[in-house]
Amino acid sequence: MMTSFARLIEKPWLWAYIGAAAIWLATAMFTGGKGSTEVLTAALSFATFSVLVAIGQMYVITLGPGNVDLSIPATMTLAGAVSMKIMDTQDAMIAPGLAIALGCGAAVGAANYLLIRLLRIPPIIATLSSSFIVLSAAISYSRGIRIKPPPLLADFATLVVWGIPVMAACAALLTLLMSVMLHRTIYGRTVTAIGQNARAARLAGLPVDRVRFATYVLCGVFAGLTGYLLSGFSGGAALNMGSEYLLASIAVVVIGGTSVAGGFANLPGLWGAAMLLFLLVTMLNTFGFGAGVRLVLTGVIIIAVITAASGRKFDR
Repeated sequence: MMTSFARLIEKPWLWAYIGAAAIWLATAMFTGGKGSTEVLTAALSFATFSVLVAIGQMYVITLGPGNVDLSIPATMTLAGAVSMKIMDTQDAMIAPGLAIALGCGAAVGAANYLLIRLLRIPPIIATLSSSFIVLSAAISYSRGIRIKPPPLLADFATLVVWGIPVMAACAALLTLLMSVMLHRTIYGRTVTAIGQNARAARLAGLPVDRVRFATYVLCGVFAGLTGYLLSGFSGGAALNMGSEYLLASIAVVVIGGTSVAGGFANLPGLWGAAMLLFLLVTMLNTFGFGAGVRLVLTGVIIIAVITAASGRKFDR
């Protein structure tokens, strides 16, 4: 029994959940339990978008030092704008709209890797540069007009059953699928191997370039999916809809226990980290702290969680 408990404590993702639970309990105690259930429902809804973009970002970061995708916000905006305009509020166009959103994401991911591979540009510079081009394309295409999503898509994105958002439940199943792919497939294990030692992986005959290309495309696909769903949730695509996910996608990955040095990924921690970030902002607002105090406390709490997680062995 003690051995099982000790193994559980060593899990790096545990600390994100502990932090999220502690923050939720503190908020519930402060309000006397009023609205605590609704806060959890809202946290699950908004955490879904952070988790989806973080899955793609996590795969990219796992490739090793320097690998990061900063084009996620622009990709979300482009995918949302194009898909909403194509669907034009028609329920019959939901499936084609989804395909277009995923296609936009895949195209941006492929372009990012071509910049990295062919022009030898560092990933952080390549993806940041491409984000300006992608966002400009989204602005030009949408012309600032916010088109509403089809009613059926909006209903799905906001549907809650027994206090659990249906979209969050579907995203949880997708997270499980991506976890299986990471740990049980040749592709996933190759991503991890590249992150641990890219040169050794290449000498071992692993298709390093093809896997890196597929990973950047995968990240773009998840950004496109998130932009599509967020547009349905918020009533249409906006030009600034992805701005808050630039740093959030990285923060969720790191707080969730994934190593920024690459070679170790942690999918279970993404949900705990996403919930923690949302609940933290909710708690500080509930307590009535000023903006400056909120920023300081947010930083301190995030550092505490990361320190607790990094103090554990990342061997499981």
